[in-house]
Amino acid sequence: MSASDTPPVRQHMERLAADGIDVVRVTYPDLIGTERARDVLLGHLPAACEHGLAFCRAVYHTSPQGDTVPVAGGLDAGLPDIRVTPDLDTLTVLPWEPGVAACLGDVTDPATGRAAPESPRDLLRAVLGHWAAQGLRPVVGPELEYFLCDADPDRPQGWRRYSEARGVVYTAGLRADPDNHLLRSLRLLRGLDIGVSGGNHEYDGAQFEINLTHSDALTAADRAFRFKAAVNELARAEGRLATFMAKPFNDAGGSGFHLHLSCLDDGDGNAFADPSTPHGLSATARHAIAGVLSHAPALAALANPTVNSYKRFGPDTLAPWLIDWGLDNRSAMVRVPPERGLGTRFELRLGDAGANPYLLIAGTLAAALLGIRAGEEPPAPLEGYGYDSARSAVLPMSLPAALDALKADGALTGLLGKDFTAAYLTYKRDEVARFERHVTDWEFTEYGYHL
Repeated sequence: MSASDTPPVRQHMERLAADGIDVVRVTYPDLIGTERARDVLLGHLPAACEHGLAFCRAVYHTSPQGDTVPVAGGLDAGLPDIRVTPDLDTLTVLPWEPGVAACLGDVTDPATGRAAPESPRDLLRAVLGHWAAQGLRPVVGPELEYFLCDADPDRPQGWRRYSEARGVVYTAGLRADPDNHLLRSLRLLRGLDIGVSGGNHEYDGAQFEINLTHSDALTAADRAFRFKAAVNELARAEGRLATFMAKPFNDAGGSGFHLHLSCLDDGDGNAFADPSTPHGLSATARHAIAGVLSHAPALAALANPTVNSYKRFGPDTLAPWLIDWGLDNRSAMVRVPPERGLGTRFELRLGDAGANPYLLIAGTLAAALLGIRAGEEPPAPLEGYGYDSARSAVLPMSLPAALDALKADGALTGLLGKDFTAAYLTYKRDEVARFERHVTDWEFTEYGYHL
């Protein structure tokens, strides 16, 4: 919908009031993809749209533990404001919250009138501008997994897995989901209008995957962001915890955030399809895959953004830790599914579920675009089962190594922007420093009795 077609605020208010809505929740993502928000009474929506809602810019720099990281533009600038303006095109009723609708917010820096450099949604918009200059429109389908937990005061972290059922991958029903969490969530998420299509139990006990349809890249990121926030809310409504962290349990696998990527050309054809080539992949597709492979070490800092992320990697985990690609091969970092024609695409399996959807998609598109611009060709596709470091290069195996790779990749950071990159590196290096100072349960178990 163009700006000229957007209904005036009063029309939205009348529609919402007729549906019994008296509160609008305005949300936006912070650097780690967590939902920041303010509830606005319906009568104050016009003022919020005209003047925006003031938030402290340092919210972008606030850690999950509430520490304010000294990123430039925050503490050093006296904790100035950003302005968040409701994007009424994204209004939707929250099916589980009577009387409440929600919308995304657009973020600007009042001092410059431009987008705040840390704004993940605006970073993705900027990368998409470079794709538009190539006459290409990326299409993205997100896949996300999560674990569901029940409260347990006897566990050190206060939570245990909701179900310990084994061998239940690709199942549905009470065998793996005794309280029908999945069915209940699917029905509520359907009303959120974010493209939820179905779901199933995943590999480990209490692990679920809910599928989202494909769309243009920005809408896909919006939908993935809202999906994660919604699942967290629905779990809390059940008295439970849903976690998208990469690997929450030692005796279970990790949770992935896979991206299916294709793109449309000016004629709405699939620019990745070419039936005349041996694999049915166009030069654009091959170049895009090569770009992702070339910039994978730096991309890991966005796709695997936490200290915990790298505990998901390892042999036989189906979490890629080698830089390779293959044809319908789930042991490769980049998999090309068997569909061709309009369905031609590749699947990036690198990301974990803790990734910020906007940053993961922006980084992937930036890497792919660099490959297209350079005309890079990928190596021969992986054949057979992967995870052989004699055949492929190894990804960074820790967050510090991935951050170093991001800093060193001038081409990728050039597309992402120096201000964003500096803010992200500062924020994430603080996370590493705090972790390295923290005494863990493992250390006490290992050393406390014997030393």
